[in-house]
Formats: sequence, C-alpha cells, structure tokens
Amino acid sequence: MNRRHIALLFALSLPTIIVAATHDAQAALGKSAASVASDSKALSAVRRTTTARNGFTVHVIVSDANTVREYVSPDGTIFAVAWNGLSHPDLTPLLGSYADEYRQALKQTPRKPGRRYLQVKANRVVVEKWGHMRNLQGRAYVPALIPTGVSVDEIK
Repeated sequence: MNRRHIALLFALSLPTIIVAATHDAQAALGKSAASVASDSKALSAVRRTTTARNGFTVHVIVSDANTVREYVSPDGTIFAVAWNGLSHPDLTPLLGSYADEYRQALKQTPRKPGRRYLQVKANRVVVEKWGHMRNLQGRAYVPALIPTGVSVDEIK
C-alpha cells in the first residue's frame, strides 16, 4: 500500500473510531458512575446535584426539556434511570447495552389504545413510561443490579 491508500483508509475510518469512542463513554445502565458526566453532554444538560440515599446515590441532570436521575449503587454501578419533562429522552444512550433488548421487547409489547402507561419487560431490563403532554415521565432499571434493601418504588 502506498501513502495515499493509507491516508485514505485512515480518513475513512476516523469517524467510525470517534463515534465508537464517544458511544462507549456514555453513562448507561450497568456502567460506572464515573461516566455520568458524559450524559450531560449527550442530553445537552447540566449536572445539578448528587444526593446520597440509603443504599444508593442519585445524580440529577437537568436540560431545558427534561430532568434525568441516574441511580448508582454503592459499588458504583448505574442500576436505574428515571426522567420527567416535556418529552421522553432518547433512551439509547441511557440504556447502553440494554437498548437493543428493549427495542426488541417493545416490538412485542401490545399497544392498548387510550392508555398512557407503557411497561416493557425484557429479559434483563424493565422500561416504564407514563404521563401526559408536558409532563412525561418514566424509568428504566435492571432488576439484577438493584442493591439489596432498595425498592423499585424508590426509583422515581
């Protein structure tokens, strides 16, 4: 290969490398709490507060449209996210490696006309959405990662 071919190959592969690197940096279910700051950028939001609770910590990220709360276990793993606001956020960066499993389960979840509550249970992740215009809410969690002594009802 000559220099032109190598330069062309590098130039064509660079965007893929950059996208892959930034995707892995997202805070998501099952990832480390150290990556929560990257969600601020992904959601065009500002990290507001961190609150210690009995058995977990909550990191709050606020944007113009939404407030997202990321729940972190004592071992530093994100076990749940919850949100409320004008719209539902893009769940792909928040669900991370669970996003494809969620999308597949969503396709198989029957729609109920007139219902404003949706629960999607996949093998490893649960996603719930509810609310009405200008007050949409939801949560996603991995039951296997919820710390002992923490109730699902505390994820709100």
